[in-house]
Amino acid sequence: MSARACIIPVFVPHLGCAHNCVFCNQRHIAGQTKPADAMTVRAALSQAASLPKGAKRQLAFYGGSFTAIPAAQQEELLAAAKEAIERGELDSIRLSTRPDAIDEIILARLKSCGVETIELGAQSMDDEVLRLSGRGHTAEDVERASHLIQSSGFSLVLQMMTGLPGSDADSDYRTAERIAALRPDGARIYPTVIVRDTELYERWKRGEYREHTVEDATETCARILPLFEEAGIPVIRIGLNPTEELSGGAAVAGAYHPALGELVKSRILRKRAEELLRAVPAGSRVTLGIDRPLISQLIGQHRANLSWLKTRYGLSVLKILPLDTKNREIRVIAVEK
Repeated sequence: MSARACIIPVFVPHLGCAHNCVFCNQRHIAGQTKPADAMTVRAALSQAASLPKGAKRQLAFYGGSFTAIPAAQQEELLAAAKEAIERGELDSIRLSTRPDAIDEIILARLKSCGVETIELGAQSMDDEVLRLSGRGHTAEDVERASHLIQSSGFSLVLQMMTGLPGSDADSDYRTAERIAALRPDGARIYPTVIVRDTELYERWKRGEYREHTVEDATETCARILPLFEEAGIPVIRIGLNPTEELSGGAAVAGAYHPALGELVKSRILRKRAEELLRAVPAGSRVTLGIDRPLISQLIGQHRANLSWLKTRYGLSVLKILPLDTKNREIRVIAVEK
């Protein structure tokens, strides 16, 4: 956990969810079924008492559509967190919600209770994909809510998904472009996972939905991540956070991998290496250089990138050595016949 920021999560599975998104079963995803209340908040804060001193502490409500739950319930949860802010035990609050559950009155309430960051589940900026996914809102709702949140002085994080029903790699990229154009303070990318006891799971079993595999997600996100990076938008996470529930069988198919973000970054480096190796004669002995902390990422999990590049370009030897480079640059150190 960072010395600069400590996130204290409180899960509110399915609270405020008026629509049944086809991909979602928050009880499986969060690994929790009991609705949160003020006691849940206080218990989370108590457990976090040993977190590093001097770190910014932010309580985060995840898993439901916070601003869509009844106002009294919102106020109960927020009040318990605000008590900790007033005691100096907590710095701020963040929460996740839906684009169609944001207005000026809601934002004023959140501001008065110490909320600093709002994560908005956009998921897609394609209205047909949103319809097929049962989201119940439009891309225009995402834009409207984003502008309201930003103009009210909150930090905005936008969440998107890849591989939803009706989407493809190009439409996912266009979603990323439209999200980047909104200039959020951060983004999350959640490739679609087929979770048991969801409508998507039933569609998949009936052959009505094609699985968005780990390979699909890796390729798609390897296009999207550089787009956000070039726009100066930090990508906080790629892929669902692994839980015992998901790893234990709730994630039946789709892009579920405990290190999906690393796979994506490794794929980006492989693509950059490909550009350098296209002109290299087959049978060559090649040495590439990259910044030392990125060597394992370029080599790939289980040396997958190394094996793939050697085979693809017919190389007799491919070595990776440390080199003082910046911006994940890869250089050719030597090519020998």
